[in-house]
Amino acid sequence: MGRTGRQVSVIGLGTWQLGADWGDVDDKDALAVLEAAAEAGVTFFDTADVYGDGRSEQTIARFLKDRPDLRVTVATKMGRRVEQIPRNYVLDNFREWNDRSRRNLGTDRLDLVQLHCPPTPVYSSDEVFDALDTLVAEERIAAYGVSVETAEEALTAIARPNVASVQIILNPFRMKPLRRVLPAAREAGVGIIARVPLASGLLSGKYTKDTVFAENDHRTFNRHGEAFDQGETFSGVDYATGVEAAAEFAALAPEGVTPAQLALAWIVQQPGVTTVIPGARNPEQARANAAAAEVPELSPETLAAITDLYDRRIKDQVENRW
Repeated sequence: MGRTGRQVSVIGLGTWQLGADWGDVDDKDALAVLEAAAEAGVTFFDTADVYGDGRSEQTIARFLKDRPDLRVTVATKMGRRVEQIPRNYVLDNFREWNDRSRRNLGTDRLDLVQLHCPPTPVYSSDEVFDALDTLVAEERIAAYGVSVETAEEALTAIARPNVASVQIILNPFRMKPLRRVLPAAREAGVGIIARVPLASGLLSGKYTKDTVFAENDHRTFNRHGEAFDQGETFSGVDYATGVEAAAEFAALAPEGVTPAQLALAWIVQQPGVTTVIPGARNPEQARANAAAAEVPELSPETLAAITDLYDRRIKDQVENRW
């Protein structure tokens, strides 16, 4: 994991689903997902202080409390609990947010804290990164990184000497980071955490144009960026286009590999990717996602077909925005 010195599994677990905005997941199911992921070899959990207003962090803490021998790196995020203006990104606020996450996660020092897609000017602020260095010096956090929306934000962050990781949307429907972000991260020794790996489920091939999502699912209420950045929902791809392209993508899956596993394998086989963080709503999904780490190296023909699909159907919708 970049400059952290930690070893983590190439398939991690994203826990946004266990907090909110993906429909209802009860506590029993959330704990079962964590259990299945850990049993399958997942050693990296990604969460945030705003997922369910702390519910996701608290669920992870409850799970790990009874498993003191389990070695899991927990990455959380901060910054989305306030108005999104640069002047809110200051040391006093960082300490307050950090205290809350440490309470939620039941630990004195957080493994990895990421700025949670802050306003673009934040990435260029020396004061912000001085404040993050202070949190490390105070032993509140072991390391810090950033979660970004755009490739340019990622490149700005990678240039910072103490940034350990960059979390960015990367999947077969969002290929732009391959060109500059991943090479820059490799050169700098910065870890890459790939999020939204299944394009909010599109790349599973399970959805049709008639699929209806719950009212409290962001795939209903954020399709056009009504609540937060549109790129977080279906990777910013128009839903109808995404469903059609996902059907083409599913047809490229080798025998014995699901479309979702193909998408995850494509990501982890990109040079420079540290870990990918698919979410899961049930234990079966968690186990199937983890199994993608064992998918054999994809053939040149499959890789070329995936790139062709992106160039034909997706590229024009997303590259100029993110």
